[in-house]
Amino acid sequence: MKIASLGLLLLVPIGRRLSHSVRPESRLRKMLLDTPHFRALFDPETERLSELFRQYRHELRIAGGAVRDLLMDRRPEDIDFATTATPQEMREMFEKEGVRMLHKKGEAHGTVTVRINDLQNFEVTTLRVDVKTDGRHAEVEFTTDWELDAGRRDLTINAMFLGLDGTLYDYFNGKEDLEKRRVRFVGDPECRIREDYLRILRYFRFYGRIAQKPEDHEPKTLEAIRRNAEGLKSISGERLWMELKKILAGNYAKEIMLKMISLGIAPHIGLPAHPDVVEFACMCDRSHSMKPHPVTRLAALLRTEEEVLCCHSRLKLSKYDRDLALHVVNHRVPLPESTKPLQALILDSKHKTSDVHEWCCEVLKYCGQGALWRQLKEWQVPKFPISGHLLMERGLRPGPQMTRVMTRLKGAWVESGFTMTREELLRHLEEEES
Repeated sequence: MKIASLGLLLLVPIGRRLSHSVRPESRLRKMLLDTPHFRALFDPETERLSELFRQYRHELRIAGGAVRDLLMDRRPEDIDFATTATPQEMREMFEKEGVRMLHKKGEAHGTVTVRINDLQNFEVTTLRVDVKTDGRHAEVEFTTDWELDAGRRDLTINAMFLGLDGTLYDYFNGKEDLEKRRVRFVGDPECRIREDYLRILRYFRFYGRIAQKPEDHEPKTLEAIRRNAEGLKSISGERLWMELKKILAGNYAKEIMLKMISLGIAPHIGLPAHPDVVEFACMCDRSHSMKPHPVTRLAALLRTEEEVLCCHSRLKLSKYDRDLALHVVNHRVPLPESTKPLQALILDSKHKTSDVHEWCCEVLKYCGQGALWRQLKEWQVPKFPISGHLLMERGLRPGPQMTRVMTRLKGAWVESGFTMTREELLRHLEEEES
């Protein structure tokens, strides 16, 4: 089982002071969950972790996304644990029981990582309440109040806890929202967003995962997002891209991105003030069945290399993603009529051959060329049978002349459908020279 952290919150001395007495209105709802996916979580290591917390009288519950997945009858990939025990109490407990602890730096932020039976890592985070926020980070205090911790979370569907006995603790009607495929902020949307502006993108990401209709947003939520869109300027590019690429890869990517752009989000996340929404919508429609890469969809909003590089500067794309976006923007026209030009491009590129192969496949997805895409995807890149060393043996010296000869030979090889042998290519060269 892969266990994920609830996340680190940086302590900052600035921001808006929050009152513990002012909390989103809640009404605890409880039920018992007993499903195959839930029972499958309890391997010997998880049982050992659970027993330790019971033995020392600390509450331990599954939190956040794993609860949501279990209620949707899915096996969670990551599990977050929350507890009433402080990091100091956990450290004392684990040291006394001889349980190995890892990453002790996380204790200052409420997270303790342990390794059970030398087989499995678990990250457990103390319940917390925000004391100050600045829209990016929060200063927190530890608490034993589960409702306070639930009230500081972003969405109702992420604010539920699940006891290890199967008891669901639902403070903000998250289960009903999940059943109705409704995405709502905990309490007032504006307050939740101003605590962390990245929640704007998280809202849209979860909308794509949960909602059953592309346009079923609550007007109050959209208005809160519109009023606070500028706050995204304070969020790091890495965090923005982490959410944005999931939106672009998810359900209703076209509708969600168009909605985001209409709310004024674009210039604060690295896109032009007026992205190419017409091209984007057309591209999404014609390529939908081929599931294009998130960057391929992103590129449809960009008109030029300059816009790609500006977007990269803001979002801090990986080198692969940056070069994919540039490749798509530079080769999406003219519309490919066969795979030959792209095959030649793959063989001639200075980039890694396998990368360029993938990028050319993305160009065909972008253009809606399904048959050509499937053909190119299955194509095994052949090795050009002529080397510079072989030409040197025939008297050619490295330089412009050899480059011209190599280009002509490679062109003839491509035209032959990559069937010409080394001997045939050398005869072709002799015929040209004569």
